[in-house]
Amino acid sequence: MITVLEVIKRSTEFLAGKGIEGARLNAEHLVGHALGLARMQLYLQFERPLTEAELERIRPLVRRRGLHEPLQYILGGVEFCGLKLKVDRRALIPRPETEHLVELVVERRQSAPPQDVLELGTGTGAIALALAARYPAATVTAAEIDAGALALAAENAAANGLDGRVEWVASDWYAALPPGRRFDLIVSNPPYLSEAEVAETAPEVRNFEPTGALTPGGDGLAALGQIIAGAPARLAPGGLIALETGIAQHEALRAQAAAAGLEGFESVPDLTGRPRYVFARAAG
Repeated sequence: MITVLEVIKRSTEFLAGKGIEGARLNAEHLVGHALGLARMQLYLQFERPLTEAELERIRPLVRRRGLHEPLQYILGGVEFCGLKLKVDRRALIPRPETEHLVELVVERRQSAPPQDVLELGTGTGAIALALAARYPAATVTAAEIDAGALALAAENAAANGLDGRVEWVASDWYAALPPGRRFDLIVSNPPYLSEAEVAETAPEVRNFEPTGALTPGGDGLAALGQIIAGAPARLAPGGLIALETGIAQHEALRAQAAAAGLEGFESVPDLTGRPRYVFARAAG
């Protein structure tokens, strides 16, 4: 009989041979998921023999990871700002950089919590739901052009007890929002990679995550430019716009923000010190 520890070791060797980084950690996550056990629980059952039925649940998961399918898609979920979000190929996997964007927004709004929030390009709904949970008195709207992603976001709202807290709008950025509707906070993690950068990403990214959520094409600036150009007409006086961006785009974005009439441009690094976030305010 094969034990829990033995199947972890064999899975680790298989994944390492396929070039998977962190092969042992991946193996533990996959085995634990198949057995319905947390990783720490596995350690208490290393010597337990596995049944053939249990092995049959583990094998396809390990094979999928060996093909470089993202671990989060295989496990079916990810934690984000205290929420448990369902993830699949309908939307980009929420990342720690985007969690930090939410943290930075909260820092900047400590003295004046936002009352009317807009997220553009919501994907899984991560940012909108995190802000809805953080600001229960706020009205939160989330726009998304992809119908599959919008459905996933609504599923995540229901799963986290936030059903009805976010208005989901099928929209190409601002296009379908009611005329004249303004917000005191606009947040977005839009597609910002260049085509060349997407080609250089890991196979987990370029072969599995939706390309439209990664890049708008070309130099990667098109979506950010549209959002910045449209922000003054959608921000309340003094309202804040917060964006996750590429690390080589801030000078171009500074110029675009100035051309749009936005004030107080900030370039903020991520936790690795790279310029990742842009903040600016509407006049007023």
